Amino acid sequence: MNGLVKNILKPSSLRCFSNLLHQNVGNGTAKRQFARTLWHMCNRSDLSSNLQLSSPSTMCSCGCGIMRAHTKAEKELVEFLNEEIAAEKKLQKSKNIPTEVSGFKVKLDGSEVSLSKVVGDETIEINFNVNHSVDSDTEPEINQNADKPEVELRSKPTFEVDIKRGDRTLGFTCSFISHNQEQQQDDAYTDDIFGIDEVTFYDGEWKDSNYAVSGEVLDGYLYDLLMNLLEEKGITNELMEKVSDFATIYEHSSYIHMLESVQKFTAGK
Repeated sequence: MNGLVKNILKPSSLRCFSNLLHQNVGNGTAKRQFARTLWHMCNRSDLSSNLQLSSPSTMCSCGCGIMRAHTKAEKELVEFLNEEIAAEKKLQKSKNIPTEVSGFKVKLDGSEVSLSKVVGDETIEINFNVNHSVDSDTEPEINQNADKPEVELRSKPTFEVDIKRGDRTLGFTCSFISHNQEQQQDDAYTDDIFGIDEVTFYDGEWKDSNYAVSGEVLDGYLYDLLMNLLEEKGITNELMEKVSDFATIYEHSSYIHMLESVQKFTAGK
């Protein structure tokens, strides 16, 4: 027994055991190092998948002033709008929208316009909407003195006149007489630039159930008396020409604003 212990404890035997232990430990370390290297190799794809390489970008050639890739349709639209807006601004008569028209105070709400004036115990209102108010059937006004005569489109919206006294309202729906109607009325006695389309009278707020009569079926003499009444209240040809001027300026301004909004939207601004 003692001899066996002595043989084990011999220096040569200890060296062999140490070498064997070192070899096993070394192999374990090598295995761990290989496993760690393999783990990094497996996870390197995950890391690289999170990396985003940005390619060089240049300013958009359409003139929008931002770094963005546009579709062909967007580029063409933005380029056209640049030219269209510049051309429309050259034709713009006034950039300032009047706050008053012949004593009537102006109130704007999008495409809706309200003109109002108080006279004694009455309030007179003129309400209209500039949407679709440039009548394509109306003969455009052309300046023959210009080198290149330009067509001037005018806004002639249908409008409502309300004469209010207390909670009672005498209401008229009127429209400008078109060029075609003027030609048909060459032999007529009237020189009015607008006519009555509808007449109504109601108490309180307007309701769809309120009765209204078409101007076409009114007695001719009654129609003339109502037109005279409107004239006495200040709703004259002269005033309505100014209202048409105002509507033309406001409609054109709204059109340019819409073009600019579409341009910015398309350009991504």
